[in-house]
Amino acid sequence: MEEEILILFEDAEERFDKAIEHLKNELVKLRAGKADIHILDGIMVDYYGTATPLNQVSNINTPDPRTIAIQPWEKKMISVIEKAILEANIGLNPDNNGELIRLFVPPLTEERRKELVKKVKQQGEMTKISIRNIRHDVLEELKKLQKNGLSEDIEKTKENDLQNLVDANIKKVDDIIEKKENDIMTI
Repeated sequence: MEEEILILFEDAEERFDKAIEHLKNELVKLRAGKADIHILDGIMVDYYGTATPLNQVSNINTPDPRTIAIQPWEKKMISVIEKAILEANIGLNPDNNGELIRLFVPPLTEERRKELVKKVKQQGEMTKISIRNIRHDVLEELKKLQKNGLSEDIEKTKENDLQNLVDANIKKVDDIIEKKENDIMTI
């Protein structure tokens, strides 16, 4: 019984970590008014018939806080990369000089900042829902274990342990959301 409970809690912690990691990955993609190469994560380009991540066919850097520079390894990839950026609809227009593609990140308006904060809060709420769903799954498993002979005292103790774990993870989510909101609202 103890081993089953241990495995159950380890699995839950792993799932909590994955939910929080997913939140971080989603928030990185939100443009906060400064150039960040992670805005381009997930953009795939057609490289000789194969969908390839943009960062595997070019060097990407930020020469200044408002510019992302993309230097393709092959000059003929410039038009393909430009097309992929436009199709990704990230809200940035590529500026192509024949050798380098630049993306200029405009400063955010107050209205756009508020929109982004709403998106951040939505992502945070979705992560909290995931955490609560994981809690629900673990509670169901604990109930099954109780039917199979786990004492009620141990089950109640484990429920409290689980709730403490859930509260700690929701606090992590709140901290991440607050940090991102501050980042967006700072001019």
